[in-house]
This record gives sequence, structure tokens and C-alpha cells, in this order.
Amino acid sequence: MRGSKMVGCAIVVALAATACGGGGSDDGDKGGSGGGFSMNVAEPKRLIPQSTTESGGSQVLSGLFTPLVDFDAKNEPVLAAAESIESPDNKVWTIKLKDATWHDGKPVTAKDYVGAWNWGAYGPNAADGNYFFGTIAGYDEMNPVDPDGEEGPKKAAEPKAKELSGLKAIDDKTIEVTLKAPFAGYKSVLGYTVFYPMPEAALADLKAYEEAPIGQGPFQMDGKWNHDKFVKVKAYPDYKLGEKPKVDSVEFRIFQDQNTAYNDLLANNLDIVDQIPTEVMGTAPNELGDRFKTSLASTFQFVAFPTYDKKYKDARIRKAISMAIDRDEIIKVVFQDSQSSARSFVSPVVGGYREDTCGEACKFDPAAAKKLLAEAGGIDGNKINIGHNADGGHEQWINATCDQLKKNLGLECVSQGVPKFAELLTQVENKKFSGMFRLGWIMDYPSMENYLGPLYSTNGSSNYYGYSNKDFDRLVDEGRAAKTEAEAIKKWQEAEDILAKDMPVIPLRFGKNVFGHSTNVKNVEMNLFNQVELTKVEKS
Repeated sequence: MRGSKMVGCAIVVALAATACGGGGSDDGDKGGSGGGFSMNVAEPKRLIPQSTTESGGSQVLSGLFTPLVDFDAKNEPVLAAAESIESPDNKVWTIKLKDATWHDGKPVTAKDYVGAWNWGAYGPNAADGNYFFGTIAGYDEMNPVDPDGEEGPKKAAEPKAKELSGLKAIDDKTIEVTLKAPFAGYKSVLGYTVFYPMPEAALADLKAYEEAPIGQGPFQMDGKWNHDKFVKVKAYPDYKLGEKPKVDSVEFRIFQDQNTAYNDLLANNLDIVDQIPTEVMGTAPNELGDRFKTSLASTFQFVAFPTYDKKYKDARIRKAISMAIDRDEIIKVVFQDSQSSARSFVSPVVGGYREDTCGEACKFDPAAAKKLLAEAGGIDGNKINIGHNADGGHEQWINATCDQLKKNLGLECVSQGVPKFAELLTQVENKKFSGMFRLGWIMDYPSMENYLGPLYSTNGSSNYYGYSNKDFDRLVDEGRAAKTEAEAIKKWQEAEDILAKDMPVIPLRFGKNVFGHSTNVKNVEMNLFNQVELTKVEKS
């Protein structure tokens, strides 16, 4: 049970959220064996699988759906909803499905996957996860290049097709996927949220479906999505695809302030907080005792430059700002050493990671930074701002970063909050936010490629900053097509070296899960994808 990518929170970084943004009820929170529990999430941007690419929505969907594959302790894919996934050449993949039913009792079929994926791949639908279908044959016809040379759902020319030519339902239980080029790691890709199915009826009225999604996972909706307040789910009694829940229900409570959520946790009014707020990191271990938890995570926190803005067009300016930030000091003072400094563009949890790939650009050197900034002609107006989602607990570290930039570069720097993470993503996606902005990334599947393609490819699903480098794109593609993992990693490392020269973003921190739970629950675990493992939680 896992999920997705862009994250809003500062610390451990599991999406934005926390504080009572309206609340939720206490129904089912207190009961005995079985019973239910509550946890914090951010207001999801979407609850359509093919458009859910942030961690709040993904946490909810991880309970409602089961992926084709999950991952073991070694990050190897293991079959979940799939009975088998095979390919003789890494290009044509045959997926056979296990028997399963939707939450309304109807059987899950191959057509349910094909219909959902075609909807996500069709450019005019503007699905946030559209990019992930780009390796399948026929994608280009559904997302043609427009006269300006730009590609993608929002500015594309009229598509020539509405379905992927490389996607077929062979029978009720068999899907055939033909890729544009071989991709040895494609089995792992299929574990991502956007590859969940949807019932055929959902496509007839997605707006209505999204308010109460029908899935095939261990939990089913209990009522409708109560926006800015809560999403309730209950155990699905006929679940067949994996471990059944040990509780009767889960209430995902939507918060806008992390400290409020934490206070609710201390009062036993909230059962799980997936991110301990920065402000209480020093006291939380004593306050929670053995209910204060940490675990490995795949989180990568960074500040992005709007490379389409002439103010930040010169790579020397971007490097100078990076060199003027003392990552280690901020982690020590603000984060109480709960995170580690990032000087590479991929997480240490994936194969191919190398230390300090950012080189001089990520080395704290105020004198060299000031000199480089002067050589580049300085910053227009001598003013910069760093945007962030106000519901994610970023104000403290961004203020500390601004203080360093004022001191080390003489820049006027301010923190600029946007109320919700989903709103920030929408603004930067539409290029309506002016200035630098923070983002966080959780891997979608355990591969170095997942830290490169979506974030920095010209048409990457989460390339919100307009970065484009043809050599980088080529190397990422060549890595996908490589016959062995070693060959693929070599190509992807070459691509990462290009990022170190161009610096479209500033690597800042690698996170870990730092979370806590009430006395009402036990066996609370978070995985590398920064998600609570919902089926493992038990009542105390």
C-alpha cells in the first residue's frame, strides 16, 4: 500500500497537513479490538488515481486500492493485484490479474485497467499522472506536439487517437502492454498510484466518482469526501488481494496546521501524526516516549527555480544561491538532526546513488557564492522570495534560509506562504507563482530514474520549473532502454551530472519518517513512500 510523489511537509515530509482544518468526528476512534483509528492528511488535490500525484491523496487511495505490485524489504517488486507480470523482451508485457471485486461487488476486469489508463494518457484530460503513460506505444498520438514545440496535456495540439495502441485487454484477466522501447524496470513502475484501475462506470461521471471513489483495496469509502474536513473509510469485508485490515475503519482528518495535529495527538484525540512538527522535535521524544517513531524514507526536499523567469535564467545565479546556504546548520538548529543534508539529486535508498554529485554548487562557500553572483550580474532588484505551502510547516526553515541569503549574499529574501499544498502546485504548474518555491519528492517506485524523469525531463509530470535539456532527456530514455540495471544506472548517473551543471533546483535535505501515535493504537509503521501502512495498525 503506497503512493506518490510531491509532498508538502517540511520534516519527515509526508505531505502537507495537520491542524484541524475543520475537524472530523470522533466516530470509531475509541473502540476495542477492531474499532478504528484516525490520522492526519492534507486536503487531497484529487482522488482520481491517474491524477493523484501528491501524498495526501495517495495516502487515502492506498487504502481504497491495491497496486499491481508492491515492494519487499530489498525494494524488489512483489505481486499484489497481479497474478503474474512477464515479458520476453522488456517491451511487450503481459499482466495477468488475480480475482478481485470492486467495493460494489462487481468483478475487476482487464478493461477496468485499460479504460483508466487510457483516460490518464489522453492529453485533453490533463491528468497529473499523464507523464507515466509516456513509455507506452501510442502515447505520442494522444499527446502531440503543438505548433510552439511544447508537449503535454495543457498546450497540446489535437490528439490523433483516444486510446493507447500499445494497451489491450486480451481477456477479462489479461492485459498486454507494448512499450515504445524496452524498459527492464517496468514491473516496478506498475506499482505506482496512476496504474490503479477504475470501474468502467467511473469514466461516465468522474466528478461524482471522485467524491466517493470505488476501489478494490482493503478499505472502502464510508460516505463522501468531506472537503477540508475528513475522508472516512471502512474495512471491505470481501477483500482478496492481500492482508486484511486489523481495524474496522480509518478517518483521515484534514489539518492546516501541524502543531494542532500534534496537540490532538498528545491529548489522544488523534491517533497517528505522520510527521512530528519541527517546533516540537526537541521535546517530542520525551512527550511520546516509545510512541515516538522513526524509519527510513525516500524523501528529497529541494527549492526550485522558475527557469522560465529571466531573473533566474543564468545557472551561475542558481549556483550562487545554493552555495550561500549552510544546509548542515539548518538541519542541526531547525530540524534537530532529524534529516540529513542533500548534495545529490537522488535519494540514498535507491541503487545508483552517489554522494556529493552536486559538487561545488552544494558546498557552503559564502565568499565564492558572492563572487559568482557578481560575475552573473547579480539578482534583478536584489530581491528574492521562496514560496511554500503554509499548511506544511515550512516557515521556520525557509526564514532560516532567507537569513543566510541576506547575510551571505546581501539579498532581500522573504518567505511567501500559499494556504494549501494543492494550491501551490496548481499555481506553479500554471506558472502563476513568481519566485523560487520549495517542493518535496517521495519516490513512486524504487529506481534512480524516478528521481530524474518526472522531475527534470522536458515534459516530466512534476517538472514545475520549466527545466529542459535535450541531452538529459536522451540519457534518461537510454537508461530506460538499457538491457541491465548496471547499464541503466550508468546512463542515469550521466544525466544527474548534467543537473549538477544546470542546477534547476537546490538539493537541501533527505528526510526520514519521524512520526508518532496515541495510546489507542499499536503496530504503527511508515514505509519508504512516507505512508502509514494502514492494514498493519491495531487497536491497543
